[in-house]
Amino acid sequence: MPSPHVLILTGADDPHADRVGAMLTGRGARVTVFDPGDFPVTWRVDLTYAADGLLRRVLRDGKQEIALDTVTAVWWRRPTPPAPHAEIADPAVAAHAGKECQSLLGDLWEHLPCPQLPARESVWRRSGQKASQLALAAELGFAIPETLITTDPEAFLDFHERHEGRIITKSFHIPFIEGVGDGLTVTRLSDPVSPRDLAYADGLRFCPMIVQEQVPKRLELRVTIVGRRIFAAEIHSQVSNRSSVDWRRYDTRVTPHRPHRLPDEVAARCLALMERLGLEYGAIDLILTPDDRHVFLEVNPNAQWLWVEYLTGLPISEAVCDHLLQGA
Repeated sequence: MPSPHVLILTGADDPHADRVGAMLTGRGARVTVFDPGDFPVTWRVDLTYAADGLLRRVLRDGKQEIALDTVTAVWWRRPTPPAPHAEIADPAVAAHAGKECQSLLGDLWEHLPCPQLPARESVWRRSGQKASQLALAAELGFAIPETLITTDPEAFLDFHERHEGRIITKSFHIPFIEGVGDGLTVTRLSDPVSPRDLAYADGLRFCPMIVQEQVPKRLELRVTIVGRRIFAAEIHSQVSNRSSVDWRRYDTRVTPHRPHRLPDEVAARCLALMERLGLEYGAIDLILTPDDRHVFLEVNPNAQWLWVEYLTGLPISEAVCDHLLQGA
């Protein structure tokens, strides 16, 4: 029986891929790491269709040739998009070439006949839409924050008044603004609305924003799910002013992280959510309120986990390795 062959799609300097890749190799699997950002400059792709319908799919970089039909599992980690060749001088032609490369690879991964983690690209990209997540979570019985997604300044001000100013805002889709000032990247996390912010409410006309009631927190939960395995970690974000509104403003030196056992009904809802979204991997963020309600915030289908593993001992990397090997 041939050894498992796992294709990891990721960019350079990915400690998650390094850790799981080493585990896979240690358990006898063949591991190929491919970053679409190296196509078509370093890597080449050949798809050959025979008259009888047989298909041959090959990746090659001058040193190795990868027959993609030998791949038993694909892991979407953090790939970068294809970059047009530097020899293309015309910007319009370069942009066109980049889109063509992206289209080819997207189609290629979509019809590879093997399991993919967290899912096929079309599935996990669709699953990341926050408005749809909130609607589905409520349908499954989760408590959710009262939420407004709007481009209407008046609706925002009415929401602010109804909640007596105790609201937060966050981005609808992408939490990064790239190329600001001297090429800096600005990260947009969850932020409370100050009286000063109200003076800029008219800016909502230009871009949608998520506005939510500020839910009281006893602690926060990061629930990482791999297949049917649940790894819940409690984040005591309220012990630090820095992380109290959004734990992603990490203050791990003073913020305890501990394993957590979810109530059975909450665990069942988490698994049902993943099944409905079509995901084999995802990280669900919940708030545990002072009166013990579990409030759903969102699910990230391609989230990091090593920091949780290091701080709690939860064996998430091993679970990812196990799941990728199941494809064999």
